[in-house]
Amino acid sequence: MNEITMLTNADPLIRMALDEDITSEDISTNAVMREAKQGEVDLICKEDGIIAGLSVFKRVFTLLDADTEITFFCQDGDEVKQGQKMGVVRGDIRVLLSGERTALNYLQRMSGIATYTNSITKLLAGSKTKLLDKTTPNNRIFEKYAVKAGGGYNHRYNLSDGVLLKDNHIGAAGSVAKAIEMAKEYCPFVRKIEIEVENLDMVKEAADAGADIIMLDNMSHDDMKEAIRIIDGRAETECSGNVTRENIAKLIDLGVDYISSGALTHSAPIMDISLKNLHATE
Repeated sequence: MNEITMLTNADPLIRMALDEDITSEDISTNAVMREAKQGEVDLICKEDGIIAGLSVFKRVFTLLDADTEITFFCQDGDEVKQGQKMGVVRGDIRVLLSGERTALNYLQRMSGIATYTNSITKLLAGSKTKLLDKTTPNNRIFEKYAVKAGGGYNHRYNLSDGVLLKDNHIGAAGSVAKAIEMAKEYCPFVRKIEIEVENLDMVKEAADAGADIIMLDNMSHDDMKEAIRIIDGRAETECSGNVTRENIAKLIDLGVDYISSGALTHSAPIMDISLKNLHATE
């Protein structure tokens, strides 16, 4: 997920967020600012971390008023420090006030994800294992971008993007082998077939049936180790299931190709960022 792709698809979601926040008017702003007046405000980092979402932050303000000007002193993926001035927003003070909360919410959440992701990728340094994301509805374009800014990698974007046969797909097909066979018949040959397995019998069946990627889901460490021996390079390997910063180190010795973690998005704390020192410039 690169910045251009994200922004191409982000506008409707940002507009929805602004519409949710301002249903008729920003009554607080209109109470203290009855007419247009130019001003500027500083974007301040209040804790150390990895910044992500600057373009989304900017887009919130330019959707409210295309004449808003934003100057950044850092870029997505940069390590930022507490107290650092990261940018300046200039424009109609009414726009600066009305866009503040939505813009900061995006930037704080995306930067929190990038920071948490980065802390885990550092634990994987030196291994071949890539860290993959899991996302939440209506937020995936922002979350996937933030994960990449933090040094992680993106799993499939959505159901149309890749084949991932889970337990209920296997149940619908009748067996692991049958699910893989049907997927190979249906999908173009360029599509990889990934399948989720829960025990060693399923691992052997998936490897023998020619799965491209085998996801070891919520299996014990010993079983995953044995699964990798059974697969023996016939498929790429991924492990998944309650992976967090606190326990991921225990998985490194497995040497899997991928580790996917929902914690990157559902457990990442926001990064504390503020707009401060608002003042008129005319």
